Amino acid sequence: MTTPCPRCGFKHNCICHAEPALSCPHAFILLTHPKEMGKDTNTGQLMERSLPHCQRQMWDRVNPPQALLDLLDDPQYQPWLLFPGDDTMPAKPFRNEPDKIPLFILLDATWQEARKMIRRSPWLATLPRLELTPNADSSYALRRNQQPGNLCTCEAGIALLETAGFHQEASQLQHYFNRFIDVFHAEKSGHKK
Repeated sequence: MTTPCPRCGFKHNCICHAEPALSCPHAFILLTHPKEMGKDTNTGQLMERSLPHCQRQMWDRVNPPQALLDLLDDPQYQPWLLFPGDDTMPAKPFRNEPDKIPLFILLDATWQEARKMIRRSPWLATLPRLELTPNADSSYALRRNQQPGNLCTCEAGIALLETAGFHQEASQLQHYFNRFIDVFHAEKSGHKK
């Protein structure tokens, strides 16, 4: 029996050869709902492996991640929450403030879970929201109940890279994501594609 690749976790269809080494200086935080941990359909892992300044923080309703709170308090960062705007907190187009590092916070969760995360985290609800206009519809179909117009975590990361002007990096991450999607069902069926 083949053992899983220690990096990508796939047994029959290792995708490590498609993993890019991206060079975006912006910071990305995957604020991950506990139910998302360990799901093989989670695409945030693709960003975490390929973006140099991408880290995962666990969301907790009672105890916000201190490392993220420290980043939000650090004046060198310009935080942006990737979440649709509303009447109280409208989304704004991306503009990089001079001498600040953009800090993109993505809620790594289902849309239902992400809405709960916002409602239950006052410290999160007050962050400036980023207006995002993706170039294409989602091609993510690994979970049921996907709603039109919604992107998975990696697709949101690709759109963020495009928005921030990192077109080559966005293209490389898109290629990696496509490879993940292409082999996923064969991998879960236990054969090589």
